[in-house]
Amino acid sequence: MSPAALHIGIVACSAEGAALCYRSLCAEGARRMGPHAHPEISLHTHSLADYVACLDRGDLAGVGALMLSSADKLARAGADFLICPDNTIHQALDPVLPRSPLPWLHIAGEVAAEAAARGYRRIGILGTRWLVDSEVYPGKLGEHGLQWLRPPPDDRDELARIIMDELVYGVFKPDSVARLQGVIERLRDAGCDAAVLGCTELPLVLDDGNSALPTLDSTRILARAALDRALRPA
Repeated sequence: MSPAALHIGIVACSAEGAALCYRSLCAEGARRMGPHAHPEISLHTHSLADYVACLDRGDLAGVGALMLSSADKLARAGADFLICPDNTIHQALDPVLPRSPLPWLHIAGEVAAEAAARGYRRIGILGTRWLVDSEVYPGKLGEHGLQWLRPPPDDRDELARIIMDELVYGVFKPDSVARLQGVIERLRDAGCDAAVLGCTELPLVLDDGNSALPTLDSTRILARAALDRALRPA
């Protein structure tokens, strides 16, 4: 491993998404650094139940406190910068940044930059109900001059159910995948030219091969951006 590589800290939330991000860092690291190589990586997570309790009561300050607690622990573990492979809790990131002991990459910011680089114009937003209802993606997409579209309420409810009742537990049902594909088809019919997989578990069941629209895999986009940062220290 290159001695110049920075230490990546992962502020995790849900197990499946965090595991996919970690595996992506290691697999891409080996491709870019040589066999079996990747930067040093540390991960910390509070219980997902603690995050869900805060989200259910609209307590973004509580979400931020959990994120900051993880940030402090990762700083003490020697991390140089932080990523969070959970789109939903990025709602709470802005107030965390001034108090964080380390800098962060923003998952939606990285996805928006990728969407712009690929030449997309109107992005459909998929994710939990908390995420889809938020300004996390509209704000970052707008900074790049991109349009966006949220699914209609019934589709948002179905997305939330599949993600929180199945995907975060590693349960992948063919009929649920078909329902997710239907959401993307309706976004395509509404004029979208790409779909952001704005839940870090969605890439476990959706990709360009089974989607009616090109997909923006937020988990792997973040992992690649983190490797870029780790391997080209400022």
